[in-house]
Amino acid sequence: MVPEINYWAVLLATASSMLVGSIWYARGVFGTRWSKLANVDLDNPSGNPALAIITTVIVSFITAWVLAGAAVIAWHFYGGSYFWGAIVTAVTLWAGFTAARFITHDAFEGRSTKLTTLNIAHELVTVVVMAVIIGVWPPALG
Repeated sequence: MVPEINYWAVLLATASSMLVGSIWYARGVFGTRWSKLANVDLDNPSGNPALAIITTVIVSFITAWVLAGAAVIAWHFYGGSYFWGAIVTAVTLWAGFTAARFITHDAFEGRSTKLTTLNIAHELVTVVVMAVIIGVWPPALG
């Protein structure tokens, strides 16, 4: 069984990831703090910014698509509100995969707990916003 997925919601959730990241990492929000903790020069970033944006769009689409599919599966299994099912699914997947993996990798790489916390908080906000979009726009069931 392939879960029913509302691809318009997935596309909007993908775009929301870019918006959340743009706000979160803005200088006036957490950008300056993040750049200091991550040792990144915001005025002279290393790497290719265009490639970073393309990569982010692709992985954000994958995240939104997986979240939408998991939300539908959870909704069919548990029943109840599709909206709250999407939110609970997003937070559960974030805690079990994203936050847990960030914490593990950052501990072995010796990264600051402050940086880890800032990054996993960003990821939580990102997936919750995605879940809200996916949750208010359920798939059309045939």
